[in-house]
Amino acid sequence: MAVAGLALSGCGSGSATSSRGVVTKPARSAKSHSVTETSPPRPKPPPPSYPRLLGAATSSLPTGFVPAVSWEGQTAAWVARSQAGIALLSFNQHLLVLGLHSGTVDAGAAGWRLGPSLAGSESRHLVAAFNGGFKLDTGAGGFMFYGRVAVSLSDGLGSIVTYADGYTDIGAWGQQLPAPGQRVASVRQNLTLLIDNGRAAPSVDCVSCWGATLGGVSDPARSALGITADGRLIWAGGEHLTPADLATALLGARVVRAVELDINPEWVAAYLYGHRGGVGPLAPVPIVPGQPGVPGQFLVPYSRDFFTVIAR
Repeated sequence: MAVAGLALSGCGSGSATSSRGVVTKPARSAKSHSVTETSPPRPKPPPPSYPRLLGAATSSLPTGFVPAVSWEGQTAAWVARSQAGIALLSFNQHLLVLGLHSGTVDAGAAGWRLGPSLAGSESRHLVAAFNGGFKLDTGAGGFMFYGRVAVSLSDGLGSIVTYADGYTDIGAWGQQLPAPGQRVASVRQNLTLLIDNGRAAPSVDCVSCWGATLGGVSDPARSALGITADGRLIWAGGEHLTPADLATALLGARVVRAVELDINPEWVAAYLYGHRGGVGPLAPVPIVPGQPGVPGQFLVPYSRDFFTVIAR
């Protein structure tokens, strides 16, 4: 400041100076005591009217469970991928509902409440979709929707049971399920339980016990749906899995009961769906690394039965 002051005095500035040629500071004016008005906080924008896909959903990098979909400001689904190529989806049943769809062939297009493609409000609230079980003519299990039966249910088989209140449970039909007093909406059976009471089935190392594979390979594409003790649904799938690999992945996700779903590359697929800001067609995001996928990604009529996951 001294250097600046000297420069100013040498230039003939009109500022008052002392005998030493240093600029004297003007007297300070009294401070204003006016109160600065603050604007009220802006209200948060309402959450979107559709499930919102998060960044982790589109990443292919191996990771533990990370949030993948939000609904009404809460995490509704998580995704995980292993180094071995196994993908897992975890669904919060407080926010999401499982829907069983018929296909054009299994169980036939006509007369079912949820048919071979997505439509209407289901599309607007769609979170995910994934494959169903074996072809119904293989004798691996039954199919029932609100009292209408495509294939009779069998006691002891692993069953994915959705009740009229939207909650889904998994267990052995006639033994663990259905729950007393609960109205059953749908049942899809497929073989016996792959996991029960938090343990893999005793036959898990018997590859032929878990379905015929294309080309006789032991590790084709496989998928399964399980449930944790706190009621989360866990879908798991991969392109090269033995039954034991699949069970190990589910047990690592704390699944206590699980049903193997379809196997072989043509019939194993899972997708999450982006809503493009609520405008335009849905954007399917494949979940299994390297999955061939299904024709139309469940958005057009499909020959096989499948499941959707819908925001409540």
